[in-house]
Amino acid sequence: MAMNIAALEDYLHHQIPLSAAMQVAVDAAGSDSVVLSAPLEPNINHKHTAFGGSICTLGILAAWSLVHLRLLEEGLRCEVVIQSNQMEYDLPITGRFTAASRLPDPAIWPHVLKTLTRRKLARIEVHSDLMFEGKVAGRLSGRFVAFLQS
Repeated sequence: MAMNIAALEDYLHHQIPLSAAMQVAVDAAGSDSVVLSAPLEPNINHKHTAFGGSICTLGILAAWSLVHLRLLEEGLRCEVVIQSNQMEYDLPITGRFTAASRLPDPAIWPHVLKTLTRRKLARIEVHSDLMFEGKVAGRLSGRFVAFLQS
């Protein structure tokens, strides 16, 4: 992995200040998944559960981080942005929660790289499972665009 856990957390907190305000922590970072967590307190809503926007944001950050790290591993300097997402909320969250990202189809990665090098941009779908107390509390599906830098 091109970036360790502490470096990824520092990068997120400095490049995406909302992640620092949410107190996002990087629990794991690998080629198959990035796991982020956040406490309830800075992400609480009026019902004393996690704010939907914070839940969605943690899922997006985990998915974005997976694409970012995989591209770094390939030695590619890219800007990665989210194009669209869909979020489903299944259970209320009343404590620390996590988001674990994954590629829905890892076999697509070589095609993404080929498209990126040929067209200087590529799109990829990434999923995040939002977990609370060992249960799936929500699911995010995000579409990201990577732009190859010169």
